[in-house]
Amino acid sequence: MEYRVGQGFDIHRLVEGRKLIIGGVEIPHNKGFLAHSDGDVLLHALADAILGSIGEKDIGYHFPDTSKNTENMDSKEIVKEVLNILYSKGYRLINIDSTIIANKPKLQPYIETIKESLSKLLS
Repeated sequence: MEYRVGQGFDIHRLVEGRKLIIGGVEIPHNKGFLAHSDGDVLLHALADAILGSIGEKDIGYHFPDTSKNTENMDSKEIVKEVLNILYSKGYRLINIDSTIIANKPKLQPYIETIKESLSKLLS
């Protein structure tokens, strides 16, 4: 089997009045990511990595921020659609690794829940 590797990256500004969602998990915090969708930077980076690994255009192409269809979109739906593209091209996901860079909030208490969310989403 041919192995493909993708690299994804995403960043959004934290603002008041938005939910903070990382890896499909809502994290209690007074700010959330400013974005057209739910702003889940982990799932956006994952989707971009998958798309890049199979030579597809990025999530901005597939899920444009100018579309009403993607407004406040749950990023789990983005990943599900990206996985369908992956599978339709005859590939499968074998492994992921990710790094989240953030000072606040502390994510350690939520890491296992995020892992469980990702495992459920990707299986």
